[in-house]
Amino acid sequence: MIYTVTLNPSLDFITRLETLTLGETNRADSETIFPGGKGINVSRLLGQLAIDNTAWGFLGGFTGQHLQNTLRDTHLTQDFTQIAGNTRINLKIKATNETEINATGPAITAQELAIFFQKFDCLTHDDVVVLSGSVPKRLDSHVYQQMLHKIQLCGARFVIDTTGQQLKTALADRPLLVKPNRRELAQLYDTDLATQADLLRWGRQLIVDGAQHAIVSLAGEGALLFTQQTQYFAKPIKGQVQNSAGAGDSMIAGFIGTWLQSEDVLESFKIAVASGTATAFSNDIATKQKIEEIYQQVIITTI
Repeated sequence: MIYTVTLNPSLDFITRLETLTLGETNRADSETIFPGGKGINVSRLLGQLAIDNTAWGFLGGFTGQHLQNTLRDTHLTQDFTQIAGNTRINLKIKATNETEINATGPAITAQELAIFFQKFDCLTHDDVVVLSGSVPKRLDSHVYQQMLHKIQLCGARFVIDTTGQQLKTALADRPLLVKPNRRELAQLYDTDLATQADLLRWGRQLIVDGAQHAIVSLAGEGALLFTQQTQYFAKPIKGQVQNSAGAGDSMIAGFIGTWLQSEDVLESFKIAVASGTATAFSNDIATKQKIEEIYQQVIITTI
């Protein structure tokens, strides 16, 4: 089983208008509410690929109930830990430019965290846990390390999508996959990535430091995949970007879901690129039909 962990899920309130004028009253052309949170995005894309998974995390209040009901309507298997606080609402304004205001999220009590940690006792060596996203306020910053410790005790494997010191620490535990973007990779190693040679050098360092597979997403410039044996480049695909927020999560879902079924690295990367691009070109997480359409345009080269 694949388990996704979203410590700080959200309802994403998306409003669209032609132009946004700061300091004035603006009237939206449309509004939509989607389930949010990086792990939840991974679960939803896996669902589109018909790959079984279970979503873990914290939900609370009327917002948490709405999010849970929405996910239930999509037949997503979920096993969230209920909390006293309210699940956050993130505001995403799509006008001339895309502006986001992400809430900090609820406080998690020690008792709620202990109940959540009990879920890890069911893990076996056949399971994979996808850890991604931000940590709610007042939750111990070492919570990722605590989860990794529990995962390893059970012999399970993990994917991690976080940044900074949390990512650097996790590399030594040999994650199945990491997926920093260009900026996150530069920050991780405190360097500039001015040239392709820089990208290749520091992307390869992710493997040296412990990652089994590493995708470096380059937005409109394509993506790189590093493995123990080789490295690949996915050429960019032209289209109108509508949803950049969930694209990276979709790449993770496409790669790990395919790899666990086939252990075919190249095919997994192609599905990852198709999934991420399809979501970027959609209003919400991509559908299977959209992924299949984009898949026909994916071109991978060895470098």
